[in-house]
Amino acid sequence: MAALRKPHPRLLTQRLLLAARDFPVVTVTGPRQSGKSTLCRMAFPKKPYVNLEALDERAFATRDPRAFLAQFPHGAILDEIQRTPDLTTYLQVDVDEVRKAGRWILSGSQHGLLTGAVSQSLAGRNALLELLPLCVTEQANFPHRGKTLWDYVVRGGFPAIAAKPVDPSAWLLNYVVTYLERDVRDIRAISDFSAFRTFLRLAAGRTAHLLNLATLAADAGVSQPTAKSWISVLEATYAITRIQPFFVNIRKRLVKSPKLHFIDTGLACALLGIHDAKTLDAHPSRG
Repeated sequence: MAALRKPHPRLLTQRLLLAARDFPVVTVTGPRQSGKSTLCRMAFPKKPYVNLEALDERAFATRDPRAFLAQFPHGAILDEIQRTPDLTTYLQVDVDEVRKAGRWILSGSQHGLLTGAVSQSLAGRNALLELLPLCVTEQANFPHRGKTLWDYVVRGGFPAIAAKPVDPSAWLLNYVVTYLERDVRDIRAISDFSAFRTFLRLAAGRTAHLLNLATLAADAGVSQPTAKSWISVLEATYAITRIQPFFVNIRKRLVKSPKLHFIDTGLACALLGIHDAKTLDAHPSRG
């Protein structure tokens, strides 16, 4: 196992440790590359770590889940648990037999699929936490943080960008191809990926705006049901989130249109061709 770099503090660490005192399973979800694996391994350095992206580990966990879990009599960190969703059923049996707090630490990066499987199999046994990219406070501990507000917006909050001298736009566009598009393919069969990429860029231009599916679909040249499906996929992969409006009147809160927000501002900027703070300062999307 590769040695871990010196950790940078994350605000979620204390909540993670407290949850592990109360629940036999703790699940950390969030975008890929947001620091979930590092956080879990630093918080629980004595626990074995297994990455279920590895084909051999995934095959073993799928073929014989009981034997796979039996390797870890005191529990373990199971990373990318969404790769083996049926494993949560066997984890339920395990924690019912050995009801010990902090036994299993799970992490994964597919929102709806993962939380659904975990909630169904591990109801009452699991604490669910969410780790998003670095906030401004967390970036203060990193060497390559932004210098101004617009720098922070353009660079976004992925730890790899704050930790190393990389070109943020190049890294983020590579992230779209390497992680986001691959995860989208895992969730939904999309026949026209060129149209999906156009849709993704158009969605980036609407971040922090009211979500109008009809207009977004028309601009992207796809049907409204397709646009609705793709928005759900982008939510599942932690690219975007929908924020519901607040009204004292509950009915209004439920029926009014939500706002669309990209989870990471840097990702939205990269998709819009905004590569530096000066460009953002003059861009119509600034606000």
